[in-house]
Amino acid sequence: MGTINSHDPGPEIAGDRGEAHVAAARNPLAVGGASVRIGTASWTDPTMTASGVFYPPDAGTAEDRLVFYANQFPIVEVDATYYALPARRTGELWLERTPPDFTFDIKAHALMTGQPSEVKRLPKDLREALPTEILDKKRVYARDLPNEITDEIWARFMDGVEPLRSSGKLGAVFLQYPRWFFPSNESRNEILEARERLGDTPFAVELRHASWFNEKNAGRTIDFLKKHEIPFVMVDAPPGTKSSLPPMTVVTSPKLAVVRFHGRRTETWEKPGIPVVERFRYLYDEKELGEWVPRIRGAASSVPEVHVLMNNCYANYGTTNAREIADLLAAEVPRLDR
Repeated sequence: MGTINSHDPGPEIAGDRGEAHVAAARNPLAVGGASVRIGTASWTDPTMTASGVFYPPDAGTAEDRLVFYANQFPIVEVDATYYALPARRTGELWLERTPPDFTFDIKAHALMTGQPSEVKRLPKDLREALPTEILDKKRVYARDLPNEITDEIWARFMDGVEPLRSSGKLGAVFLQYPRWFFPSNESRNEILEARERLGDTPFAVELRHASWFNEKNAGRTIDFLKKHEIPFVMVDAPPGTKSSLPPMTVVTSPKLAVVRFHGRRTETWEKPGIPVVERFRYLYDEKELGEWVPRIRGAASSVPEVHVLMNNCYANYGTTNAREIADLLAAEVPRLDR
């Protein structure tokens, strides 16, 4: 019998760990002067919705699962919007199925952050409006699109999230820039252009190339974000890769701080052809989570709202770690009733 990998022990062992902290993350935590919301970056991954993993047997529909999830955690990140533009009706349904102060963080569509999108995932009328030389491509980049189509993509995204925004349930739109988005005046201007398009919609920026925080650029990056009061997404990610940012407390907005946990599975992180879920198939141990407790508390001392999101959404790994880090943070601090 082989030894069990402590960072990938399987859903049964991970589930037992999560059950030991089942109530920990149900409500926001009062930490320092902030409300800290802890949740996961998905509630619909097939490995998570599989029988016996996280949801009870009677949670058989999308509605049932969201209702159940929203009674376990006060926040969720929506990643589906990265692949397909959100529909307003979907936002209305999310609104109806969640408690009054539940929060959704929404990932921006790929074409909003310079990343490629599959042509077939675009709405039919937008596909038909594409230039013929693009229509036959499998993937398309925003730089290849006519300006009016780019404008329409932004407009439809904003319309899709409007029910959440107007109700106060939209925490932030996450602008996650790609690994080839390097520190330059052009890149900084692109972030400011996105801010202009978003208007008064709250957002946060995740940078995925280590050069933004190397010795040469770190100060300028932080100064730029602070000047424009743009929340920086702090990350825990596999170390030692080109996209690896150091684990650090960087608060650049007076309103919001965000931490996302990607796992530390270095061997698959930048490997091509790996299924997305395999990149994040990593269960943190208590020591690794504990490293972030003082960082999150540090962030909570200077903003009113902190979002902590587990993006290691293989099976129940994310939900278990969300509950565990909530218990670690909750030591000696009161919970906020919802």
